[in-house]
Amino acid sequence: MKTARILLLPIIAAATSCSGNQSALNPQGAPAIHVGHLIVGITVTCAVVWALVMVVLGWALLRKRSGDSSQPPERPLTMMVSGAVAATVIIIAGLTVASFYTTRSIGLSDKAALTIIIRGQQWWWQVIYADPDPALSVQTANEIHIPVGQDVHVRLESADVVHSFWVPSLAGKLDLVPGRSNSLLLRAERSGVYRGQCAEFCGLQHTHMAMLVIADEPAAFQRWIAAQRENGATPTDSDAAAGKVAFLAKPCAACHTVRGTPATGITGPDLTHIGSRQTIAAGLLDTTRGSLAAWIADPQTLKPGNNMPMVPLTSVELRDISAYMESLK
Repeated sequence: MKTARILLLPIIAAATSCSGNQSALNPQGAPAIHVGHLIVGITVTCAVVWALVMVVLGWALLRKRSGDSSQPPERPLTMMVSGAVAATVIIIAGLTVASFYTTRSIGLSDKAALTIIIRGQQWWWQVIYADPDPALSVQTANEIHIPVGQDVHVRLESADVVHSFWVPSLAGKLDLVPGRSNSLLLRAERSGVYRGQCAEFCGLQHTHMAMLVIADEPAAFQRWIAAQRENGATPTDSDAAAGKVAFLAKPCAACHTVRGTPATGITGPDLTHIGSRQTIAAGLLDTTRGSLAAWIADPQTLKPGNNMPMVPLTSVELRDISAYMESLK
């Protein structure tokens, strides 16, 4: 009995990862549902084949143990082998067809509500909401908002190495390849927060390259996108106001953008509304004044190898700049 419980532990441990907001077995969008059906179909088919092979193997072993050394008639044996070959061909063909139609069913829609450009960086996600009017385009980082029940065309690009965009609950996996653009359909059927991850080894901080996809009701999404089009908030307290001055005086403004200020850098993430995001550093830390201060003070300790240098700051400057970043909502 104790042995049986021990043997069950790996199964229980594996099952605990089959749900949640980052699981292909918890589909919440049409593309993920189609992929989920394909996964279940392949798994069931393979399980049936495995069971049949085990039955035949067991029969052969029992027959040998019983001492029956007589050979089965040649004709039935030939029929069994021919049947196995035919079944193999049919199963492989069937799975191939199922995979083909699943791929077609998750293709791009002509009725996409919006287009989002997602560019992989080492190690964060640049997110651009494209609009025919450049003045209405929005840029953010690591956090993607989409409207519930609407198709979203995601255009995937890479600025450096091969990355892979994967939000298991909403869509399949697709690579971001330098020098080309790949397209993916993203759709959520219910509101919620879905976690995604880079699924292609892309360097030292590959595991710390996550993103959140936040599915909002259409009206809430429109309010969010309208707020994102606004310039950065004007500080209302003395610490944040002093932080704005320090931010613009330091090299920060050469790498980051805060719309409505002279900061127009494009090397790092757009910080215009960083205070409204749930996390910073591609999901590494929750967005709080303390985590902002820790990141600004020493980004290389928190995420070794990233492209943000450590900028020398006094304790007062660090306190003020973190207050300014938190106020940008």
